[in-house]
Amino acid sequence: MKEKEEIARLRKAIKKLQSQKRYEHTLGVEFTAASLAMRYGASIREARLAGLLHDCTKCLSEEKQLTYCKKHAISITETERRNPFLLHAKTGACIATEKYGIQNNEIINAIRHHTTGRPQMSLLEKILFVADYIEPNRTTAPVADLKEIRRLAFVDLDQAVRRILKGTLEYLRTSGKEIDTITEVTYAYYCENAAK
Repeated sequence: MKEKEEIARLRKAIKKLQSQKRYEHTLGVEFTAASLAMRYGASIREARLAGLLHDCTKCLSEEKQLTYCKKHAISITETERRNPFLLHAKTGACIATEKYGIQNNEIINAIRHHTTGRPQMSLLEKILFVADYIEPNRTTAPVADLKEIRRLAFVDLDQAVRRILKGTLEYLRTSGKEIDTITEVTYAYYCENAAK
């Protein structure tokens, strides 16, 4: 299947699943991921596919997310069990393979880690992580200086990753929300590697 047809097919399928607002976000992430891929020399096709599919199970209820994980033997942390909305990254990665035929591990891993990040992310994983945060339809974000992070994303991707992680952790702490430990581990990893 040609790339143009593949993208059109996925857009049509995703549009049926998502609210108008969520679909606009998805298109924004696709566009931003493609732009970052051009900037950093990653596969534009892979970035677009990851962007389109990153929230493909976001519309599932928390109960359905948990049921899906149990049915497909997807491991769940205690934090995820208490906050099932985090599971859409894991269930989305699985659905991307099962329902949409994505066999590329780069794309699957980018979807799987787009909410919390992880140490040693691939270029595509970092692109999707950042694109999800800075896409043009996002008008508010937990982290201050969204405009500056958008600029930074096209100058130093790792620094943008750090700024997003730091701001997310600060937001979660001040709002009293639970923090997934992988986010803390990821932030520590990128801080440590920035010092080298």
